[in-house]
Amino acid sequence: SLKLGIVPGPTGSPGSCQPLVYTIRNSGDVSSFSWNEKRTRQGKESSILTRSCLYPLSGDNGATGILLRRLHLYNIERMDNASLCVALAACPSLLDLEIVGLHVELRQTLMSVSSHCRFIERLFFESSKTGRDDSLKSPTCFELVNNCPNLSSLSLRGFKLHDNKVRILVKGFRKLKYADFATSYSITGTFLRNLGNGGGGSLLEVLILRDCMHLKEMEVARFLTAVIAGDFKFLKHLDISNREGLASEGDWYQRSYNSSLIPLQQVLEVRPDICLLAEFPSEGCFLDIDHMIDSDINSELSLPFQQSGQTSDGALVTSSLECSYNSDQGSGNEEYQDSGFVIYEESSDEVDFLIV
Repeated sequence: SLKLGIVPGPTGSPGSCQPLVYTIRNSGDVSSFSWNEKRTRQGKESSILTRSCLYPLSGDNGATGILLRRLHLYNIERMDNASLCVALAACPSLLDLEIVGLHVELRQTLMSVSSHCRFIERLFFESSKTGRDDSLKSPTCFELVNNCPNLSSLSLRGFKLHDNKVRILVKGFRKLKYADFATSYSITGTFLRNLGNGGGGSLLEVLILRDCMHLKEMEVARFLTAVIAGDFKFLKHLDISNREGLASEGDWYQRSYNSSLIPLQQVLEVRPDICLLAEFPSEGCFLDIDHMIDSDINSELSLPFQQSGQTSDGALVTSSLECSYNSDQGSGNEEYQDSGFVIYEESSDEVDFLIV
């Protein structure tokens, strides 16, 4: 096991929001599912380590790297794609990879994992710049699914992920139990359609879609209706909370803060074993959407922070901090049907094919 870098401690934001006005959950203990346990430092000091810190793994014909089972890297800003990929190539027995706050590309990293770390069981990757990395392509998703069949825990936070690629990953990994796409840009939730009908998605125990900017209330409603109907029998924890509310079906500029479409209470009645987090703010807590669009959309995006505490009755009390969350003018997603189709993606020179 090798852990390098600086793991940030939890700190609040000076500009916190008013208390949440709509919260629904059961009283189960979800402390083990803290989604922001190792968030990026957001402008704080980074590790003094450089890209050469991983060179020993590939030295002596890879004698050290071949023994490594767990590699965690935090906020090493001087790490680059080439050095990380060389290190991963020297770690064929890696089971657990965690990357937070490194300026490395998602596509290249996943290609290296797919090629060299075929026994991996847990992959946690948080983008250093939320919403900027749009590098992932469908062929890379297929290769990862085919080459890493043992993956049971997948976290890709803060990347610009399109629904068709997320579906390839979630549906493809047959052992997948934990999926975390918190703060991922462009996800609308269409990947959830028919996800519980066999394949990897049917085994999900934890699904985190917290603060996904383009997540639609209608897609969430469809998913929860499927849960009520008996799909996703193993699901124990679902987080659909959003600091800016959920996107309406026709126009994502229109935000929903207390949706009547989503059968939250019915889910808890039918499935009392599920810990359901659906926290939304008051409409006045956040910046106006139009105002945010007019602002500099190229400025840094701030990751959310969640402050939790345990009450005497065992329920988890949560408040969301940091109101600012810059927006884009579109999700980059094209709606798709539950059959073979072609997707033309924004800011991409490839045509993705998804076979469902």
